[in-house]
This record gives sequence, structure tokens and C-alpha cells, in this order.
Amino acid sequence: MSESVVSIHNANIYQGGNLILQNVNFTINKGEFVYLVGKTGTGKSSLLKTLYGELRLTEGNGNVVGFDLKQMDWKKVPFLRRNLGVVFQDFQLLTDRNVYENLKFVLKATGWKDEKLIEEKINDVLDKVGLRSKGFKMPFEMSGGEQQRVDIARALLNSPKLILADEPTGNLDPETSDEIMQLLFQISKDYQTTVLMATHDFIVINRYPSRMLKTELGKVVDSAVVTETENNF
Repeated sequence: MSESVVSIHNANIYQGGNLILQNVNFTINKGEFVYLVGKTGTGKSSLLKTLYGELRLTEGNGNVVGFDLKQMDWKKVPFLRRNLGVVFQDFQLLTDRNVYENLKFVLKATGWKDEKLIEEKINDVLDKVGLRSKGFKMPFEMSGGEQQRVDIARALLNSPKLILADEPTGNLDPETSDEIMQLLFQISKDYQTTVLMATHDFIVINRYPSRMLKTELGKVVDSAVVTETENNF
């Protein structure tokens, strides 16, 4: 039986008192790669923010990497996030320190103390993203694709069960986007890491087809459920 990493049932998602998405139901299992698509303003960001504890879930049920979203408060959010990796469109690297120190900063902030283990972990994640020899580089010395790889390495530091990738190819040229997509699919397959990737880029989706969740008209439509329904006709 598949192990669920994200499970949302009968959830209503609010932002600032406004109902953004209603009656949301989906489950994502270990090792799955799922796209989150939808026009701007249809609730993609609100859904992601709910999954990583920035928005509180007050109606319905939600469980992410073993954490009950309804029980989330500011004290529990850091523990949830230690089990997640978040990849941003704009990298969000610290510009005043090199790649190694960027990654070390995150480990220290999440409670790592042993310098030898820290070094081993950083070398491990840089290996996984093909940047083992680039730890000394400053972010401004790197291409956009390399910076995005560092962002992915950072997301892998605490061996997350789930990576939330928010438009990770949004600022990249097509060739570099290909490299990043291959890397994310490889991580999902090789390490059984679940990936939920928000994107507007249908060229990427067509090249790397996978299950889709689509936000539209206040709902979340799951391509897996739609396909199942079509197959029943």
C-alpha cells in the first residue's frame, strides 16, 4: 500500500478571510511527482502556503508529512518545515556568502551542531545536484541554472519527504529548464521524494508529463481523478 505524504480532505482554504478554494480533496503518495497549475489568482499560492503552514487550515482535514495542519501553530510550523524542502523561483540565496556557507546557515538554523556531519551533508547534497566542486562560489558568480541547483540542494538538506517547488523554471531559459526538470524527476525517482511543483510553463509539462492538480473556479481538479472517471465511461 502506498504511503501518503500529503492528504487533504473536504478542506476550505481562506486568505485574509476570503474563501479561495473550497472542498479540496487530494492525496499525494511517496515518490510521486505532481504539477500544480492554474491561472494567476486562482489559489495556487494559497494552497502551497497552507501546505507549509503559512496559512492556517480551519475547515476540513489536512496532513502533510505526518503533521496535522489543523493543529498547526507558530511553535509547530518550524518542525513541519524541517520535513519539507521549498524551492523558489527567485532562488532566495544569501548574497553575502558562498554556496557552502549558504547551506551551512540552513543546517545551523535547523539545529545541526556537529561540524563534520555538516560538512558531509553539504557535500552530499551538492553531489546530488552536480555542484560538488562549486561550494566556494558566490551566488553572483553562478548562472541562473546553477543558482537554482543550489536552491534544490538547500531543499534537500534535511532529507525531506516532500519538496514544494514554486515556479522553479520561471526565470530560466529552455535548456536550463530542461536540466532542472530532469534533476527534480531524478530526485523524486532515486530518493522516493515527493515533489509538488507549481508552474505556468506548459512547454515543461508537455515535455515531462505527470499528474496535475489544477486550481480553477475555486476548486482543485485532479487529473488522476478525471482520467479515472473518463476510463469508467
